[in-house]
Amino acid sequence: MPEVKIRKTLVQVETVYHEGGPAPETPQKRAAALAVIENPYAGRYVDDIAPFMKDLEPLGAQMAQQLIDALGGDAAAVEGYGKGAIVGVNGEIEHGALWHVPGGYAMRDAIEKSKAIVPSAKKVGAAGTRLDVPVTHTNASYVRSHYDAVEVGIPDAPRPDEIVLVLVMTTGGRIHARMGGLTKEDVKGEDGLR
Repeated sequence: MPEVKIRKTLVQVETVYHEGGPAPETPQKRAAALAVIENPYAGRYVDDIAPFMKDLEPLGAQMAQQLIDALGGDAAAVEGYGKGAIVGVNGEIEHGALWHVPGGYAMRDAIEKSKAIVPSAKKVGAAGTRLDVPVTHTNASYVRSHYDAVEVGIPDAPRPDEIVLVLVMTTGGRIHARMGGLTKEDVKGEDGLR
């Protein structure tokens, strides 16, 4: 199996105090962890790439913990999550899909109440490509207040033979969310949907 070769990492934290209305009691925090890795399959077609997912598991666990730490160290405070990948131009979109399992399950394992599917976005792009990573509630995908996205990117990544792997966590829904529907207080937590 290929070894995971990391060129650089980045953790960013955004604190949202208000969105033009009254400030909430607690500001929302949104954090993203990015890892720029060598793409072991760049420039060629390889039929069986799935084993690389196992190699990515430790990186997923490390990035999930980095996010929890960046948000204050309390996994119970995490209410939203998402994941993504930007594949360099010598790779293919399927190489980004390798992040689904190790990235998603790393976050779900680190957060106690996390039955909801982890939304994802991926694309192939040049260095500096930006990605909007979708976010939903960790325990119930139908909580509308947590439908969101976090934009990420690194000016010099991905290089043609690299992949930028991304995990995102938030401490709450959108500031001033008021579009109705299921609220986080009414989540039953039975099926990841409601």
